[in-house]
Order: sequence, then C-alpha cells, then structure tokens
Amino acid sequence: MSFGQQELSDLRAAAFSIAYRMLGSVAETEDIVQESLLRLHRARTSGVKIASSAAYVGTIATRLAIDHLRSARVRRESYVGTWLPEPVVEETEPSAVRQLEMAESLSMAFLRILESLSPVERAIFLLKEVFGYSYPEIAPIVEKSEENCRQIFARAKAHIEARKPRFEVLKKSTAIWSSASSAPASLGILAH
Repeated sequence: MSFGQQELSDLRAAAFSIAYRMLGSVAETEDIVQESLLRLHRARTSGVKIASSAAYVGTIATRLAIDHLRSARVRRESYVGTWLPEPVVEETEPSAVRQLEMAESLSMAFLRILESLSPVERAIFLLKEVFGYSYPEIAPIVEKSEENCRQIFARAKAHIEARKPRFEVLKKSTAIWSSASSAPASLGILAH
C-alpha cells in the first residue's frame, strides 16, 4: 500500500513535530522522520495491520528519538560550549502560516530547558503536555507502565517548574524602562 501525497505530508509533519521537539536538531530530526516513514512503509508492504498510521509513526519517531538522545548525550558531553537547538526556518511557506507555526512552536528557551530532562522524561512530557496524549497512549510508546508514566511526568514537570524565572517582568515596566533609556538619545543627548 502506497502513501497518498496528503497522508505522507501529514505523517511527515507529525513525526517532525515530535522528533524536533525532542532533539532540537533539524538534520537529526529529518533522519528520524525518514526512518519512521520507511518503517511504516515496510510494515504496510509486509502485510502488518496498522490501525492508525499517525500513531504508528509517532511511536516509532518517539522511540528513535529516545534512542538517539541516549547515544547523543555521550557525544554532547564532549562538546565545548553551550548546546542550543537549531531554529527551524522554512521560507517556502506564506508568512501567515509561518507566524502561526512559530507561535505554536516551542521557544528556544523551552527547548533548552527540555535538554535538561532525560530522554524518557522529555518524551513523556512532550507527548502529554504538547501533543495531548493520554497515559494509556503514552505507556506503550515509551514501554513503561501508566503509573510509571504519571510519576515520570510529575517529576519532569517539577523539574521544568524549578527552572522558570522567579519573577515575571511586566510588559508595561519593560516599555517604560526602554522608553526612558532611549529618551536622551532621541533628544540628541548622548553619554560620553
């Protein structure tokens, strides 16, 4: 059974969403997306009954990303400097679509915080919090019990909460401060 163009596009987008949020690297994400789609194709052509292609690809992408993170952590420990996720930039889409996707996408700071979670914690947190999966759906994907998934999610959420800023800066305060600091320059008064 072959893929229709729309189905392939939808499956690719779903797998990319999961893998990129877990890995933060476009190149590594694309490898995982390709492998997930190839495994789906192999399963279909060998006669395996698949109830939901999206769930199948999501499961494969999640497991491959977890495996990759487990091996990548060793490589990243030898990296000198701060690791930051790559931004995703696609200029082929209309700007309204791009803005919507950017608004829905996780911020670089959040991806950085996710980096501090273990691969399984990250997978469970993303599947539950970002993609809305239930614990009965998550458990077989990460090969853990539902109760264990609940505990891992709670631990991951507590870890993320602990990394949030202690104080929230109000937009009004920021606007007043920035306009006050730029007022001398607008009057032609420059500090020496």
